[in-house]
Amino acid sequence: MPYVETNRLTIAYESFGPVDGEVILLIAGLGTQMLRWSPEFCDRLTVQGFRVIRFDNRDAGLSTHLRDHPAPDFAALSAAAASGRPFTVPYALDDMAGDTLGLLDALGIKQAHLVGRSMGGMIAQIVASTYPHRILSLAAIMSATGNPELPRAAPEVMAMLMRPAPAPSVDLEGYLAHSLAFARRIAGPGYPFDETAHRALIMSELERSYDPAGTSRQIAAIAATGDLRPRLSRITAPTLAVHGADDPLVPKAAGEDIAASIAGARLMIIDGMGHDLPAPLYDRVAREIAENAHSARPQKA
Repeated sequence: MPYVETNRLTIAYESFGPVDGEVILLIAGLGTQMLRWSPEFCDRLTVQGFRVIRFDNRDAGLSTHLRDHPAPDFAALSAAAASGRPFTVPYALDDMAGDTLGLLDALGIKQAHLVGRSMGGMIAQIVASTYPHRILSLAAIMSATGNPELPRAAPEVMAMLMRPAPAPSVDLEGYLAHSLAFARRIAGPGYPFDETAHRALIMSELERSYDPAGTSRQIAAIAATGDLRPRLSRITAPTLAVHGADDPLVPKAAGEDIAASIAGARLMIIDGMGHDLPAPLYDRVAREIAENAHSARPQKA
């Protein structure tokens, strides 16, 4: 597994496709690893001539985990936010955006296409709005702007997300059952839930890294970042917002809000899709990402 050093962190990454192709950088979501961007999905993009790079965010997978920082106290964070008081977190999404740009710098990549899912889509929006000359195109999948006025996740879904899982070292089957139940709940009704594939993915992630406190730090980073909309007018890259019509974790209004907030953005709502990217949608989503990327022109430095 190759690594780069940036922002005093080690970032693990993997590259697919032609080394001289335009780069599509895939940014993972909350608490997940680069494995969520499956080789099969990456292949849908490399066959069109792109070099595809996936990586582990900080506090996930084989990248640096900030274990010196304890898991945040969410009750205290919520109370501070509700009262308008400032609160301190280990880092914000802007720092994770800096990691993303640092990876590109370390690899000598001057310009790239960004594709982010969920939290990764928020990171991609920050990078594209802060460094518009570096970004050729942007695709945000099942993501959001942080607009506090939009509908929230279904209450039972949020409860499942925040409920601690059994420790896998003590109760592996309990951990798997907990993780599979959540994956099934946020999956869309329009596509079969492949329990075997999900179980294998969960086991693969577990074998690489297990750090629930890292996921908590990422949740705190989202909370600390707030509303991205004031920045989004600075995005100049062709933008695609992909969202499931049946997403119970990040309702489709969030995808609509991305498209409404970025000039010229195109919205793609997929019936039957939830907060996941099932294999039957790989061809369709990859085709739309490639079409959006092909519409881009190199940005002036």
